Amino acid sequence: MLQNKRILLIISGGIAAYKCLELIRRLREQGAAVRCVLTKSATEFVTPLSVAALSGDKVYGDLFSLTDEHEMGHIHLSRDADLLIVVPATANILARMAQGIADDLATTVLLATDKKVMAAPSMNVRMWEHDSTVSNLENLRRRGIEILGPDSGDMACGEFGEGRMVEPAEILAAIQAHFKDDGRLSGLRALVTSGPTHEPIDPVRYIANRSSGKQGHAIASALARLGADTTLITGPTREHDPSKVEVVHVETAREMLAACENALPTDIAVCAAAVSDWRVTQEADQKIKKDGSEPSLSLTENPDILRTLSQPGNDRPRLVVGFAAETGDVIEKAVPKRKTKGCDWIVANDVSPGTGTFGGDANQVHLITETGSESWPQMSKQEVADMLVRRIADHLHPPAAAE
Repeated sequence: MLQNKRILLIISGGIAAYKCLELIRRLREQGAAVRCVLTKSATEFVTPLSVAALSGDKVYGDLFSLTDEHEMGHIHLSRDADLLIVVPATANILARMAQGIADDLATTVLLATDKKVMAAPSMNVRMWEHDSTVSNLENLRRRGIEILGPDSGDMACGEFGEGRMVEPAEILAAIQAHFKDDGRLSGLRALVTSGPTHEPIDPVRYIANRSSGKQGHAIASALARLGADTTLITGPTREHDPSKVEVVHVETAREMLAACENALPTDIAVCAAAVSDWRVTQEADQKIKKDGSEPSLSLTENPDILRTLSQPGNDRPRLVVGFAAETGDVIEKAVPKRKTKGCDWIVANDVSPGTGTFGGDANQVHLITETGSESWPQMSKQEVADMLVRRIADHLHPPAAAE
């Protein structure tokens, strides 16, 4: 719950602004007090009246309103909140935030605040991929601003790609996680693997899978928010490096294993990567040419990273969590896998065609532990990460019993 938490929601002028109405409603249901600032362009998409009706508070927008400056000056407005969040965060407002420009109430408040700031980008894929936007985001992340998303998908402009704003449920989960950042994992070290591995066949071809890395990256972020000193070891992925996380980029399973071993000892290991089971026995040093014959590849098993980290010894993490991506009979296959791998928990999910798990934004998982299994409802990958990390915290630091 967000009882009595004060959220300052800054709404900028993008088509996704309409989703803010749903976000306000959800925040109010959680007990939060929501105060809103609208940019001039935001009023082209949502009206101050609808925002005020849902938030139950006055809507602010004019930097030079004498009444507002008397009742709630921009400095007071920026400091009175527990959290500031920009939704949607257009390329324009991100650029102004990155450069420290304060030419309206929204950007002035953002420059004057001493509180945590989150932003949920929303823009055309070409704008998202532009060098200027990439540079601005790097600048904002270095300053501690948490960037939520974006997702990939169909856009209002008719194009498809990365730049679509994350859904209100995911934004709400990030806000809840922020306020649950009680440092329960402070002083502990965590290791997370994420993404696929690429096993080269020749200089231009490789063996891989469809893993996007979204789930592993979300878990690393969630661990860091609860205070863990987190290292993320990731295969090739389009996901952005999470803030406040040490990130190691690798290509192959053997490189991932070496990076994991270099990161030991840790208290927590979460193996969410979809590691290729095989590699070619001998990588060709030149591109293999078509010559009319059928090529033959000799394959060798890759090292089992989860099993290696689960082996007894001084460097074994206190809690090792593996992931089992299965197709059909998920729980039946995952239960014995936990025993054969030697890990403490297995998080199993169905990646059959049609589930949309690989590369998608949602996941439905089953948690298998020594005491049994439990199925979680379908939720966003960020929500799965937050729930899993809370369970990890509860396991390592059980809540005090009520007196």
